[in-house]
This record gives sequence, structure tokens and C-alpha cells, in this order.
Amino acid sequence: MASIREQFRATREQCLTEADAGRKPLSSGDKASDRRHVAEMAEQIAALQEKLYAQGRHKLLVVLQGMDTSGKDGTIRDVFSGIDPLGITSTSFKLPTADEKAHDYLWRIHQKVPMQGQVAVFNRSHYEDVLVTLVHGDIDEAECARRYAQIRDFERMLSETGTTILKCFLHISRDEQRERLQARLDNPEKHWKFDMQDVKERAHWDAYQAAYEQAIRHTSTDYAPWYVIPADSKTHRNLAVASIVLEALDELHPAYPPPHLDYAKLRID
Repeated sequence: MASIREQFRATREQCLTEADAGRKPLSSGDKASDRRHVAEMAEQIAALQEKLYAQGRHKLLVVLQGMDTSGKDGTIRDVFSGIDPLGITSTSFKLPTADEKAHDYLWRIHQKVPMQGQVAVFNRSHYEDVLVTLVHGDIDEAECARRYAQIRDFERMLSETGTTILKCFLHISRDEQRERLQARLDNPEKHWKFDMQDVKERAHWDAYQAAYEQAIRHTSTDYAPWYVIPADSKTHRNLAVASIVLEALDELHPAYPPPHLDYAKLRID
């Protein structure tokens, strides 16, 4: 039986179709039950991460990419919220600052990769520099190809120095994005989440889909694979990401360090 990761792993011929965004292969058909399953897996992830932190050997990097409203924030909240803050970092990569622009585009990324025993979650990532830049004409195809090679080398270095890399593309349909943007407008308490820039970027939908397909094909490797997560359903999105993370953590076999035998003799006054 194929692993959960194999079910969602991107192929070299990856095509992002609208129909695929609505798939729910992991769903039981009962949303309440699926939500409970997500919560249970979140607890298991937290328990394994505590052992990972205590052991101080392995590192896990989870990259979340997707169109606006695809649910990167919601995924982090529902899948990783149970982890002790000491053992996890979450970084949202927005437009680079002047200081960041003065360095190479991977400089700000490298500072946020996980330390030993840590889980790091990227809300957007270094892939913005082969997606947004390409769609808006800031780089050409030749520069994009160079960056693909640099990213593969960067991720290989992380892998070879002990980092497990999981890259998840949260795949939503254009209709679903429209509904989510409209929902923010219809609810005054959600207006703070609405950004007119999201509407402007939506006009480039087809170009972004093509850019994502190209980036996935060129940078999905054995050491840093991409997983295409059907995300029209928020619950199923969480099911898939939680399942992938749990499976990867479990395979690392994290364990608490051996006990100190002398400690058993100590008595605290």
C-alpha cells in the first residue's frame, strides 16, 4: 500500500487542474469525524516533536505555498498549534525589506531554517523568487532556470546536513478563491484579512498556475519532494498535511535520550 506521501507526491508531468483541487481522497465523508482525526494527529505530531526536540538530532522543514486564500495560516494553526513553542518556528515571508534585497534572495531564507530538534514552517518561502518574480517579469526564463538550480543545491545541502524537507502546494480552484475573497468582504470582522493586492494578483491566475507547475517540475526531488494538496476543502487540506507530517516524523523514529541512572538516586531537599 502506498504511503500517504506517495498519494500526493508531485510528478514531473504535474498538471494543476481545477478538478484536482476539489478531490478528497482522505475524507471519511463525515466532516466532524475528519476534524477530530486532524486534532488527534496534531496531538501525535506534538508528541513526536517533543521527542525530536529532546533528542536534538533531526530537523524538519515544512514549506507551505499556494495562491492567496489557499489556507497557509489555517494549516499552521490546525496542524501545528499543539507543538511546544520551544520546538517550532513559523516564518511568513512577505515582500523583502531593503536589507534583504541587498543580499542574495536565499539569504533571508537560510536564517530561518530549523535547528537540530526543531520544526520550522514556512508560510511562503524562497519559491516566491521564482513565482512572483517570473509572473511579473522581474526575471526572465534564463534567470528562472538558474534559480531552480540554486534552489535544488540549497535544498540538497539542507537535506545532507540533517533536514527533512516537506514542500506542500495547497491547491485551490479559481472558483474557491473567489468565494473565499468574497466571504472576507461580506463579513466586517474579516475585512482586516482582505487585501486589494489579492484581487490584482488574481488577474494573473493562469500565469501563476503555469509558474507553479514549472517550479514543481524543476524542483521536486527525492531529497525535497513537492506534495500537491487538494485544498478546496479546508478540512481535507488539514487531513492531508497532518498525515504527511506525521508520517515523516514517525519515520525519523525520534526518541527521548537514555535516562541518567544516577538521577534516580537524587532526592531534592
